[in-house]
Amino acid sequence: MDSKEKHITENESANADMIANSMKAQAREHHRENTKKINRLWLWLGVLVLIAILLYWLFSIGMFESLSGAVNG
Repeated sequence: MDSKEKHITENESANADMIANSMKAQAREHHRENTKKINRLWLWLGVLVLIAILLYWLFSIGMFESLSGAVNG
């Protein structure tokens, strides 16, 4: 193997390493973005559950029932 072939082989190896590293970085960034989206969804789900609990509690103590006229009598 002459020096030119050796140089080409080394460049191909270096390019393959660079491509592999960039693909890993892209995968990491994609994972972070998905994690952010999932965390936001869980946060909003928690907010909705807390609102539902609050409304249930308010109706159960009768505050909203009397204000809204839902009570018959």
